[in-house]
Amino acid sequence: MIGHPHKKLGTSQAQGLDLTALIDIIFIVLVFLLLTANSRLMTLPIDVPKAQSDEVAPLAAHTNLTITLLPKAPHWSLEGQAFDSWDEFETEFIKQIKLTPDAKVIVAADKNAPVQPLMTLLELLQRLNIENTQILMES
Repeated sequence: MIGHPHKKLGTSQAQGLDLTALIDIIFIVLVFLLLTANSRLMTLPIDVPKAQSDEVAPLAAHTNLTITLLPKAPHWSLEGQAFDSWDEFETEFIKQIKLTPDAKVIVAADKNAPVQPLMTLLELLQRLNIENTQILMES
């Protein structure tokens, strides 16, 4: 007799194996592995800083401490006074912050300044728990 080839088999065998759950688990593991893998960061040559719009907030009238990052050594300047070493700058900056704890720290970096002095400065700000900062950018 001609009939359905799977009619003689049980209903679970007639439908075949359901691989949906297995495919879901494989997909989740694959996504997890892709997101946690150490990928090589690609860099592009950039010309910073430049604001995207003219709606950059103006400086407030309260007390400010201005740090300037210069392209050539000495890299750090506080309120227009350049320091020959990082230790001298750090000592003076901590002294100024203790005198005016509510002051806003303004970082003005030359776009040709190296990144390492900026990273050193940001590490100092983080270590001192200074969150009231502003980075100047060209509009």
